[in-house]
Order: sequence, then structure tokens, then C-alpha cells
Amino acid sequence: MNMRLFSEFKLSDPVQKAIELLEFKTPTKVQQEVIPTVLNEKDIVVKSQTGSGKTAAFGIPLCELIEWEENKPQALVLAPTRELAIQVKEDLFHLGRFKRLKVAAVYGKSPFHMQERQLKQKTHMVVGTPGRVIDHIEQGTLDLSQVKYLVIDEADEMLNMGFIDQLDTIISSVPEGRVTMLFSATMPTRIESLCEAYMKDPMIVKIEEENSATDRIEQVRIQASQKGKLQLLKEITVVENPDSCIIFCNTQVQVDEVEEMLSDLHYGCDKIHGGMEQRDRLRVMNDFKSGFYRYLIATDVAARGIDVDNISLVVNFDVPQDPERYVHRIGRTGRKGKSGKAITFVAHYEERYIHAIHDYIGKEIEEGSRPSFEAIEQAKAAFEEKIFEIPEAKESKGAQLNEGIVKLHINAGKKTKMRAVDIVGTLCNIEGMTADDIGIINIMDISTFVEILHDKGDMVYQVLQKKPIKGRMRRVSKVDLERDQRF
Repeated sequence: MNMRLFSEFKLSDPVQKAIELLEFKTPTKVQQEVIPTVLNEKDIVVKSQTGSGKTAAFGIPLCELIEWEENKPQALVLAPTRELAIQVKEDLFHLGRFKRLKVAAVYGKSPFHMQERQLKQKTHMVVGTPGRVIDHIEQGTLDLSQVKYLVIDEADEMLNMGFIDQLDTIISSVPEGRVTMLFSATMPTRIESLCEAYMKDPMIVKIEEENSATDRIEQVRIQASQKGKLQLLKEITVVENPDSCIIFCNTQVQVDEVEEMLSDLHYGCDKIHGGMEQRDRLRVMNDFKSGFYRYLIATDVAARGIDVDNISLVVNFDVPQDPERYVHRIGRTGRKGKSGKAITFVAHYEERYIHAIHDYIGKEIEEGSRPSFEAIEQAKAAFEEKIFEIPEAKESKGAQLNEGIVKLHINAGKKTKMRAVDIVGTLCNIEGMTADDIGIINIMDISTFVEILHDKGDMVYQVLQKKPIKGRMRRVSKVDLERDQRF
């Protein structure tokens, strides 16, 4: 199938509008195959590498098929890591923004009671990690009775992380008449068995990139002793002088050591690894995406599924022991068809891991040498100038979708018997407002949040300073949309 435009899929206006504002141009290969298959409500198995556009491939048809009127979740998306679950939730929210779809993310190391409270609200789609999804199923806080669409994302990573038995448990809890989608970079026998057991005559799609990440990215390896890697990193960053760089380490201790050294040298940097609190990890990733600093030091927690544009350099401070992780690490650069560069530091004891990577990617990584004294001296002035510059802030992926939208907070909620109909009734009685101008409404215990569309938010905000809601004056304030969507 060769669809050159998203409009050829005959999508509804709200979904098409989101696609246009997200600046999706031409459907990728995986999107050309998956979108029409899911719209026809058929099972599908996709073998595709990272960066192929698969989240939009299943997200676009899901947003099209979801019925807004139904209060219980209609789609369940399973992801192997918390970071990926958050990323997918954000992408689905953006795609379903103008259809007013509500998406919840459930994952470990995040307060269970807050997730429970969110799931009690109208929820169209749930994205979660297997362990936390099972927790909600067992506690009766996640109702799967209306789920029509099940997505298993990064299935091979689920297998690697030991989640296969949990997948069996979850799939058995989802209604049998569902549409099932499975995405995986590789297809081990255990994944094939899962497909045979739970899918109905699925369409099998294998996407072979004409210009794969390993071909598109300039790859270099440099020999260094383990003790000499810190000095080599200083030299490489001076000569390369990247606008945005991820430095991957194999352990949390190594991440801490590298981050401490770079901070002492006044690099704009931060770190992320599994030993950090989830809120701190989320803050770090959002700050890095926003361009608040140039260098992120990370374990493999940031290697898979994290969509950050315009990473100009990836440094493997340590050689990953799993060849597949190497591909996912370097895949953080060279995204969306752009070029990129990856440099790997190799200590003597890591040679065997490099040989395994060569076998896996089907070619040898070019051997380079550490920068010369002359090259470092020539690059120093430009490096020092950039290091003291404030990085240019990057526009968030959903920034254009926020244009013309104002989110309001009202200090009343379920405990004061506030209902969506009360909010809609009040707003529609304001001159110039219609139901089409009202976006997503979230009613919490003591608060209500409502989005006002079409550049009418400021006007509504002013009117509500003097207009009662459900017979009483309420305190109404504006919410920072950018910050609100990060957390």
C-alpha cells in the first residue's frame, strides 16, 4: 500500500487537524500498513525497528475508532518501561486532542491512589506497564470490560524484562472480541507463540528500512582504558561541541560519576537512571526535551522509545553488553531521516561486546582515534563560547496544538457535586460560546479543569470572574498548559 498523504485514510476532521498541527507529512511505511488494517479492525503483528513511527501507526486509528460517549476504557496499550508508557500517553493525548479523548498512564513508582482517582473518571485509553496494570486489575480499579483494542508495544523488550507471564495474565482479562496489535523489533519464538495463542489470523508486516539507523548514523569506536574514559569524554565533547548529546553508561554509579565530573566543569547537564524517583526522571526528560541543557547522562532507561528530536551526538561511555541495546542507544540520534553521530569508548575487556555488536548490525564499526592536541586547541574557543550560552528552548511536540486553547481551573469538584453538565451549561450560556468551543473536562474531588478552544479562553476567564457556576461564585484561574502536560 502506498499512501502519500494522511488525508487518503479518510480520517475525521478532529484527528486530521491534530495530524496537521503535529506536522506529520507523509505516512511512514509502518503507518501505511497499520492504519488501514486497524481501521478495518483486524489483528496485526508488526516487526519494525525503533523510530519507524509506530506509535502514530496505532495511535491514529485508535483515536479515530474510540467512541467519545463511552466512559470506560476502550483501548489498552502495554509498554515495557515507565518512560515509554509516559511517552505513548503523551502522543495519544496529542492525536486525540480535538476529539477530547482522555488518556491515563499507569506505571510503578507513581502513587497508586492518584492513578485510581484518574481511572474513576471518564477514560478512553489506558497506557501502562504490565506490573502496574495487573495491580489495578487485581484491586478492581481498572475496568477492562469495554476494551476493544489491545496494543502490545516493544514485545521483545517485554520478553527480555521477564514480563511474558504478566502479558498472559493481562490478555486473559481483556474481552475476546478485541482487535490486537503487537509491535516488536525482533520476533523470538516466545513472541510468535504469544501471537498464535491470542490473535485471530493477524496480518504480518515486516518493515525493512531502506535507510536504517545503523546506515544513517556515522559510527566510530575509540580505544580507551576504563580510567581514561573521563578524560577522553572531555576531549570528544570539546571537538564535537554538540548542540544536544546523550552519554550512555551501563551502571547508575557510572552515570553519577560522569554527571558529577561534567557538572564540575560547568557543562549544562543532568542525569537519569533507575535509582531516581519517577517524578525526578520525568522532570529530567522533559527538561532535556525542552532544551534546558545540552548533555544528558543516562543508563539504558533512556535508550528505548524516548522521542527527543535533534540529538546530534550519542556517546557510549560503556559498551552495552546486549547488541540490541547498542542499536536502541544510537537510534536516539539520526531520527526522522536526519543524520547523526555515535561514538563508542571501548576498554580492552569490552572487545567481546563490540564483536557481538558487529555481528548483530552486519558491519564493523569504524575505528577512530582520540582527538589530537592541535584539534582540541583549535576547538576550545568555540566550545567555551557555547558552554556558557543559554541553550535555545525547544518547542514541545504539542505546542502548536495548544495554540488557541486556554485551560481553566475551577475550585469545585465531585465533593461539591459538580458535574460536566453544570460546566457545559454555564459555558454555553456565555455569549459567543458553543459546545464545540469546549475541550476536555476533568472533574476531580475538589477541582475541575476545562479547556476552552478557538481563542475564546481569555474571554471566558474574564466572564467567569463574575458569573456563578451551579448557583455559586467559584474561584477560576488559568493553568500553564505546557507545564501541566509535562506532569
